[in-house]
Order: sequence, then C-alpha cells, then structure tokens
Amino acid sequence: MTVEELRLWLEQFVLVLHPANLFFLSLIEAIFFPVPPDALLIPMVLVKPAAGIWYAAITTVGSILGASIGYWLGLRGGRPLLLRFAKGPAAGRVEELFHRYDMWAIAMAGFTPIPYKVFAVGAGVFNLNFRRFMMASVLSRAARFFLVAVVVMAFGERLAQLIIDHFGLLTLALFVAVAGIYFLVRRRRAPA
Repeated sequence: MTVEELRLWLEQFVLVLHPANLFFLSLIEAIFFPVPPDALLIPMVLVKPAAGIWYAAITTVGSILGASIGYWLGLRGGRPLLLRFAKGPAAGRVEELFHRYDMWAIAMAGFTPIPYKVFAVGAGVFNLNFRRFMMASVLSRAARFFLVAVVVMAFGERLAQLIIDHFGLLTLALFVAVAGIYFLVRRRRAPA
C-alpha cells in the first residue's frame, strides 16, 4: 500500500458519519492528518442537530488529546527535525517568536485554519509551558468547535455552506476582533 493509497483509505474511513470517527479524525488531525475535523463535524451536526453540542465536545476532546501527543512528540524528538529545515538564526528566531507569543500563537492556530498540528508539535520542540499550552489549546479548540456546532444547529445548511466556503476568513476575522478587544481593554486598564 502506497502512502497515497493509505491517505485515501484514511480519508474514506474517517469521513463516515460516526462519533468514533469524529474523535479519531480530531485526534490525528492535531498530530499529522491534513483533513480538519470540521469536515466531519458540520455534516454530523446537520444530520442530527440535537447532538451538536455532544459532537463539539467529542471533537474538542479528540483534538486536545492529539495536541498533547503532538506536544510530546515535539518534546521528545522534534528539535533535530526542526534544525534540519531551519538552520542557524532562523531556528532561533522561530523559537524566540514562539516564546514571545506562546499562548496567543497556540490560540490563533487552535481557532483558525492555520495548521494547529505544527504549533502543537512546535510547542513541544520549544518546551513551552505545558499548562499554558493546554489552556490555550482547550480554550481555542473548544471555542472553534462549539461555535461551529452552535451556528450550524441554529442556522442549518444555509450558514453551514457559508462556513465551509469562507472558514479561513471568518475565523481569522473573529480571532483578530477578539484579540483587538482584549488588547484595547487591557490598554485602558493599564495605569498611565
């Protein structure tokens, strides 16, 4: 079996509408798999809207478990791989940025279509504080999956198609708005 055949088989297997497959897809997507869990979450919520919150919870737990595995893989063996691709000052700069924006970087990747798996493994490579990593992961992944489920439950197929077509732009805009509000509030509270 070639890698391409394995990838096709996995895609066909995990895209069967079943909660166990939703969990499995969420888990492997947070480590290495290219298909986001939303590809299964949205149709499952459309088919059974009453279970939308449950499906969002399954997706969140699978994704967080997968992210923990990704973190561990990065911690145990990711640095040599990183240094193979990013040499010298580039690797140091990436690590510096990771530590500077640690929770915000994880939260942005967890909520938007930026490849979360890269950030989960990277958090381990750069030895980010595991509790902070988990807090940002849980908050951002839960926000993303519960928001998708609730919107699909409330508006059905009409809005589901809009989410599918413009997911990247919608989540990025929402993340920028929330981050902007946070920084504005924080700035106003800071003593002058």
